[in-house]
Amino acid sequence: MTKHGRLVAAGSVVGLALMVAAPALAQEVNIYTSNPVQSIEAITEVARTAMPDVQLNAITGGSGVLLRRIESEADKVQADIFWSSSANTLGAFESLFESYDSPALAAIPEGLHYPGNRFLPTNVHVSVIMVNEDLLGDLPMPETWSDLADPVYQGKITVPDPANSSTGYTILWGARELLDEAAFQALAGNVVVTGSSSAVPRGVAMGEYPIGLTFEATAYAYIDGGQDELKLVYPSEGTFVTPEYLGLVAGAPAGDVARQAVDMLLSAEAQTALLVNGFRRPSRSDIEVSKYLALPELADVEVFAVDEAAAANEREPFLEMIRSIAGVAQ
Repeated sequence: MTKHGRLVAAGSVVGLALMVAAPALAQEVNIYTSNPVQSIEAITEVARTAMPDVQLNAITGGSGVLLRRIESEADKVQADIFWSSSANTLGAFESLFESYDSPALAAIPEGLHYPGNRFLPTNVHVSVIMVNEDLLGDLPMPETWSDLADPVYQGKITVPDPANSSTGYTILWGARELLDEAAFQALAGNVVVTGSSSAVPRGVAMGEYPIGLTFEATAYAYIDGGQDELKLVYPSEGTFVTPEYLGLVAGAPAGDVARQAVDMLLSAEAQTALLVNGFRRPSRSDIEVSKYLALPELADVEVFAVDEAAAANEREPFLEMIRSIAGVAQ
């Protein structure tokens, strides 16, 4: 590894040394991030050019763990930026962050903006039906969410545990809002709940299940790897879209340099790098996704808007209902 863009892991800390010279004199920005290493590495390359005199230190972990750490450090702030999670997760921690009207917001559709710009949209997740055609056999190719309510699919569909996965929660909550009660109950009775988000696309790709309900980015990794038997279905009656956000920590020690790092993370260069390397759909409207990947433009995807506030407020009773209906992977 070279000195520039060096990725060094030490416990839960991943240091991204982006200095051109004199590392000891660098301005440092601490980014608490739940993103995978490949996404961090993609940002390393962008930051090397965009912020050559700044050292970014990436402290990695799960979203909840990192947000609680920021909360515990409120009297002596250590983090500058949190990158990234959903509104449902971040909403409870609003008081730890400050609003920032980044110039990059001009390239991001208003519909994705968080109220007051307390958080800033970094990418967009699209819910899909992932299908392994080799395993379908005589089963029909599903084209809609309502198709999945057919009893022929019982035990053939896997979904992440909505109690532990924002992916599973987003998809099942959206299906509940879109379908009538009988159809949703039938769909929920057909699914097998698995322990993690990554287990769903992996299970479909490895032939454990013919159908998985997941986010586009995690499923596409297997298609990009050459598995032609895998297909992504964007349900014709509409699918569910959820942004991920970053936040500028209130009292960030790096001050204006932290704001510059936020601008970098929202830049076309950074979002393009994350699209190419991590299949993360940009929040920006000035990046043509289909130019880089075999994915449709968001404008060509039928979207069903869900009530995010209700999704948060009714979380516990909804999860209890899912537990009483859905199967659990053994």
